[in-house]
Amino acid sequence: MSNQQRQLIKKYVDLVLSRWRILASSLLLGITIGLVYYVIVPKIYQSTAVLSYEQQQISPGKMDPEQGRIRLQESLATLRELVTSRNNLEKVINQFALYEEARKQLPLEDVIEMMRKQITIQSTGKGDIFSVSFRGGDPQKVTRVANGLAALFIEENMKYREERAADIAKYTQSELALAKKVLDEKEQQMRDYKLKYFNEMPEQRAGNLTQLQALMKQNQEIQNSIQELERTKVMVQEQANVQRSIESLQAPSESRSSTQYPETDGDRLLRQQAYLEELLGKYTESHPEVRHIKQSIQRLEEKIRKGGGARQNGASSGAGKSAQAHLAGSKLQLQLKQIEGTIEQLREEQKKIPPQIDQYKKWIEAVPVREAEWTGFTRDYNELRRHYDQLVSQSLQAQSVENLERNQKGSKFKIVDSARVPEKPFKPNFLTIVFVAMAAGLGLSFGSVLLFDFADTSFKQIGELEAYIGVPVICAIPFIEKDAETRRDRIIFRISLALIAGYAVLLIGAIVYMKLKGMIII
Repeated sequence: MSNQQRQLIKKYVDLVLSRWRILASSLLLGITIGLVYYVIVPKIYQSTAVLSYEQQQISPGKMDPEQGRIRLQESLATLRELVTSRNNLEKVINQFALYEEARKQLPLEDVIEMMRKQITIQSTGKGDIFSVSFRGGDPQKVTRVANGLAALFIEENMKYREERAADIAKYTQSELALAKKVLDEKEQQMRDYKLKYFNEMPEQRAGNLTQLQALMKQNQEIQNSIQELERTKVMVQEQANVQRSIESLQAPSESRSSTQYPETDGDRLLRQQAYLEELLGKYTESHPEVRHIKQSIQRLEEKIRKGGGARQNGASSGAGKSAQAHLAGSKLQLQLKQIEGTIEQLREEQKKIPPQIDQYKKWIEAVPVREAEWTGFTRDYNELRRHYDQLVSQSLQAQSVENLERNQKGSKFKIVDSARVPEKPFKPNFLTIVFVAMAAGLGLSFGSVLLFDFADTSFKQIGELEAYIGVPVICAIPFIEKDAETRRDRIIFRISLALIAGYAVLLIGAIVYMKLKGMIII
């Protein structure tokens, strides 16, 4: 540290010591002003109620009105707005008769805003614990209002959760109804589509292929049967031609026999039996002509059994062969007609198979198109179904939550510590005011000392004189104080010290007295 800096510090120390009266007076004056301010300023008391957040013991699922576990800060932000709303605060003001003078002079909106500023709702930082505070001039009233706000907080929370649960349940019901309507429409579209293109659906492809192969095989079998019947028909026709040749050769002898021997019962029986077989090839047994021929045959058989034909055995032996040949020819003709009828029937059946084959081919060829379209249907349907199932689950959970809230078994707030009557004011703080007053007094005193020193234009240091006149100082003559001046300074010092000390003692006594009387609360 240089000599100049040491001289500067010594200058200010001497300046402060020489002005100690100003410093002491300013300090005491500041304390006095602070004390007076503390006494006359209205006291503001604060009462606080502590609440806790209790999680619901029964959890219906994830679909809670607060989306699971309610975070405390979010609940506070919401419920703070509900508790400090105009309607609720107006009820509290009327209930506890608050701000009567202010209500006479100010609009109700300003009074409510004034009260809103006196309410503090904040988390304590210790888990799910928070506090509700209210400030005012009357300790008893402040306590009642704080407890009233805590009760209102719990009431609003229950009401808010119940209303929110009801809203969620109603919303999920409406969404569920809408989703069900859309899902039903989509299911109807899918049903109509499937009924319209049932044979073209992918799951029918294997069955269609099987049916197609069966039809092709059936067509081939019918074709083979027709070919086999055609060959049989040719053989039967050849046999019929041979039989006709034989009959033509036997015709002359038969004509001679017929002239010698008349037609017997046996000949008629054979002829009618051949005719019956021919009729059975065309008609059923219930046909009148068939029944008539059967009755005629039955009568001839009975007649022959009774002996009516014994007389004619000789005559019929010659004609028997002719009748048998005629019967064999009739059988061949009948067989030929049956073969032709069967061939015609098979051809009719074969005509029906190609359209069926074409139809099955079309169904099989349309499978890729229907599969792509059905995939689009099922993709949309699966999304709608998944959304619908979620809404069903959410609706059930929302109804459970609503029942819990109505029975007050959901998450709720509970008063842990009720508000108590405050023993000391929240504002003003005595120690804070005193320290501020002391700081202000000291600042004022130091400022006054520096101001007086700045206003004093006399030279106090040799360097100041040398800097001013530009000539070095050779010597300095010290100040010689007389005895009378010395005695006067001592008297003034003692009187000043006594006054300052007496005022300080008086000030301390006043503070002690006010503390004992309860006027000052530290």
